[in-house]
Parts: sequence; C-alpha cells; structure tokens
Amino acid sequence: MEKAIGPNQWKWYQFDKNDHERIGPIIESINCGSTGWLEQLQEHKTNFLRIKTLENGKKVVTGSLIYQQNFEEELDYKIFHFYVSTDLLMTVDLRLSSFKHIDTEDLHRLIDRTENPVDGFLTFLGELMNEMLYEIDQFEAALKTLIWSVRKRNETSLLEKIYTRRHELLVWKNLLIPIKELKMGIEEINLNEVSTGDIFKTTCKRIDRAAELLNEYEHELDSIINLEEVISSHRGNEIMKTLTVITTIFTPVMAFGALWGMNFKHMPELEWKFGYMISVILIAVSTILLYGFLKFNGWTGDLLRGKKKGSFFK
Repeated sequence: MEKAIGPNQWKWYQFDKNDHERIGPIIESINCGSTGWLEQLQEHKTNFLRIKTLENGKKVVTGSLIYQQNFEEELDYKIFHFYVSTDLLMTVDLRLSSFKHIDTEDLHRLIDRTENPVDGFLTFLGELMNEMLYEIDQFEAALKTLIWSVRKRNETSLLEKIYTRRHELLVWKNLLIPIKELKMGIEEINLNEVSTGDIFKTTCKRIDRAAELLNEYEHELDSIINLEEVISSHRGNEIMKTLTVITTIFTPVMAFGALWGMNFKHMPELEWKFGYMISVILIAVSTILLYGFLKFNGWTGDLLRGKKKGSFFK
C-alpha cells in the first residue's frame, strides 16, 4: 500500500512479507541500492540494522526490529522490516493493530502531520516506546507486589517468582537494545538533520526514560535477590543449628536408651528395685545439665524465642 503523507506528500509504502514481487520494482525505481535488504526479508527473523550512504549521497537506514515478544515463548514474537531515507519510508509486516495501547487512527493522524519520512518513522518509534512504557508500568506494579511479598510472605516459592521477574526484565532490555542502536544509527549518518528536531528529541527522551527505568528495576531486583539469598542462607543456618542443638540435647536419652536396650543375659540394673526411677532421673538430669551447658555458653542462640510478626526470618 502506498500513501502520501503530510504537507510535502512524502511516500510511505506498507507491505506484507508476501509482497516480495511488489517491493522489488519499487526498490529498482527509486534506485535505493538496498537489494541486500530485500533478499534478507525472506530469512531475517531477528534484529538487524544497516547504515548506508549511497553513491548519490542519499542516506539510508534499513533493518528489522522485533517490537513484541511473548515472555514465556521464545519463538512467539512480532518483527517488522523497514527502509528509511530522506524521501521514503517503507515498512514490511508492521501490524499496528497488534498494539494494546496505541490507537491506530491517532498514530496515523500524528504521522500525517509530519513533513518527511524521518519524522514519520521517529513518530512511530516514539509511540512504540509509549507502548513499551505502558507495559513497563505493569511490570513495575508486579515488582512492587514482589518487594512486599519478601516481607509478608517469605516463602520458598518466592525465589521462583523473583527469577521470573528477572527474566522478564532481561526480555525488556533485549527489546530496548536494538531500538537504542537504531537511534544511534540515525545519529551516526545525521539522518536526524532533516527532522524538525522536536520529534527526534521526544523519541530519544522516551528511549532514555525506558532505559533508565529498566536499569533502576534491575538494581531493585538484584537487591531483592541478594536479600532473599541472605534470608535463605540465614534460614538454612538456623535449621542446621536447631537440628544440632536438638540432637545434642537428646544425646543422653539416646545413649542410655541404647545402653539399657541391650539384650545381654547379665545386666545387674534389671534387678534393681528402683532401677526404672533411677534411669528416668539420670536421663532427665543429664539432659537438663547438657541444655544448661549449651545455654550458658550461648550456643542455643534465639532458637526458643518467638519470631516477631512481620519478621523476615520466619
């Protein structure tokens, strides 16, 4: 589909990937020198960027960009291909209807007011960043819930949730990196010189804002992971210490129980009138003395103290 845009009537071609035969003649007619890009449309399934200055001095940015990604399925993503110059914008497989927070009509109205293809493409990138920022806000809400879950429900399953959010953050950063590269590519060949300026600055600010937010969330998640590891380590130490203390305290019970559980024929204690009472008293006294020894040396710690409500170390 060909569309004349803005007061200068610049051209925006929108194609599906299957329109390969229609794209070829347009590339030849405008002599864009991007036959390599055309050939790679059939096979490119990942991010891709090429910066060129043609023999006639025309500046060209071509490539492919993944703009949506399922966080659970690696191969479930949407990618589009683009060709941007000072007099032409061409997009292939761009599905504006797939965006949740972008009104297609509003986006077209914004692009219709632009004066050149570079501004039109930058306007789209700016709205794409708005879409990402909406989604990042939802990620922030989930992260806030996770932060308070560390204190309120410090369960073993929490670590799985933390690493799920960490993976989501990595996916967000993976989506943002090629957009930052695209911005730098436009600056590299000064393609932004034909821009009115405000559109380029606004888009750059949104890219920088998203990058800054993701970096801050990364720091927060790293802090949560470190805190959870400390809590898990402390909990493990407490469990081992508790088991050690319990085993030590009940050593007299096990020792005397093993001794008097023997089946030797001659055991004088079996004939004692008060043997049972003496054995009970001996076990109780030795257990109490052993516990007192551990307590006196501070080896029981706070095992017998109740945990405060809201404590991290439940």
